[in-house]
Formats: sequence, C-alpha cells, structure tokens
Amino acid sequence: MKLSTRGRYGIKAMVDLAVEYGNGNVSASSLAAQQGISEAYLEQLIASLKKAGLVVSARGALGGYTLSRAPENIGVGEILRALEGSTDLIGCVSSDKVDCGNACSCSARPLWLKLQSRINDVLSSTTLKDMADDYTIQKRRCEKHESLS
Repeated sequence: MKLSTRGRYGIKAMVDLAVEYGNGNVSASSLAAQQGISEAYLEQLIASLKKAGLVVSARGALGGYTLSRAPENIGVGEILRALEGSTDLIGCVSSDKVDCGNACSCSARPLWLKLQSRINDVLSSTTLKDMADDYTIQKRRCEKHESLS
C-alpha cells in the first residue's frame, strides 16, 4: 500500500489535532503551517475528515478545527479510509470484493494475504492517541538532542 500525500498530510494533521485535543480549536493557518502545506490543500483534507465525522469545525475569532471525539476513540484505519478510500494492498486481498480472476491460482496471493492481515492489524490496533503520544515522545527526544548539540 502506497500512501498518497492526502493520506500522509491528513494523518499528520489529525495527530496535530490530537496533541491539542481539549485545548480548543486549532486554526487552519496553524495546521497548514505545521504541515508545510497551503491552507487550500488542508481544507480539502479536512473536508474529507469532516464528512467522515472525524473532525468538527467552528467559525469566528476562536474558530478552527478539533476532533469530533477523543483521540483514543479514533483509529488510524478509519482516518486512512476517509482520506484514501481502500487500505487494501492490492485488489485480490480486498475484504469487499476480490478483483482478480486468478485469485485461486495465484502463487503469490498467500503472501499478499499475510501482508494485508498485518496492515489491517496495525491500522485497527493503533489509535490517534497512540500516534500523538509517540509523536510527543519523539519531539522531546529531538529537542533534548538538539539542546545537547
């Protein structure tokens, strides 16, 4: 599975919202600046996340975005499906419909099924809180390392 920029930047924006969860709304300009992307592109990502019920927005001076529910209640797979559509490695391992006439005779399909199973396990067991916690630890380590240099 190759993630598009939509998936990569969308996940990062969601992690930023998770880090700020409970501290009020995060502005579009702030989120876009953290990602190094334009506000217009960020708005496209957020539109998909809002449609999926993962993000809510507020207008006005204190407006911006926040998660629709606590980070521990949002799975990474849910985010990727909202941004990318399917998280299937290839069509012949789809849980919806096998898209290959050679699925039964393909010698590589058992490997693809194992890989898809592991991908599904990680996506279903990792929450946005897990990612935010890992990111916070990583950031502290980098800051500590930079201060020692």
